Amino acid sequence: MANVLQELATWFHQVFVKQFDAWVLLGFVAQFFFSMRFVVQWIASERAKRSVVPIAFWFFSLGGGGLLLVYAIQREDPVFIAGQSLGMFIYIRNLWLIANERKAAMTKVD
Repeated sequence: MANVLQELATWFHQVFVKQFDAWVLLGFVAQFFFSMRFVVQWIASERAKRSVVPIAFWFFSLGGGGLLLVYAIQREDPVFIAGQSLGMFIYIRNLWLIANERKAAMTKVD
């Protein structure tokens, strides 16, 4: 058992300490922003007592996804690059649709 714990400690040190650099820090910051979108969505839904996707969700998605894409490109991870690239189109499209909807609503008011 002691040997297993030592191996686990060595693995954690290798992964979280020895590899730590500015890119890993960027990855953690990006992941934080990407995760915040779920917190924002959850809070908005709890307040409304129904499922809500606020515009902040899409901005956190865009910011976090963009930073994660930069991180994935630097790490040269093709799976991560493909996944984040597709997400970027979805986030931008949703923000575009929201902007068009708001623009149309403002035109109706005038």
